[in-house]
Amino acid sequence: MSTEMQELQRTIGHLRQCVGSLRSRYGDAVAVQRLANDLERLDIDAHDLAERPPAETHVYSGERIPVPNEPYDDSMFRGVDMDDEGLGGLHGDR
Repeated sequence: MSTEMQELQRTIGHLRQCVGSLRSRYGDAVAVQRLANDLERLDIDAHDLAERPPAETHVYSGERIPVPNEPYDDSMFRGVDMDDEGLGGLHGDR
């Protein structure tokens, strides 16, 4: 089990103690019931994650991707309203 999963399980255990204390103090108040339900969902999700292998992580290889200094071909932007695209817009003679 990974360090992250161990920490998650430890934290869920601590939350379980806190919710138990709240239940002792507030009884079955709706808010306590919601917290208990949320805690149960966290426990189920943590269990599900522990049962499946982690996804492959992609690490930046440091490969440089060249970006040309030449201006883009204006035809790429034909028919596009620059003000609506967040590209700074073409404001003409302002």
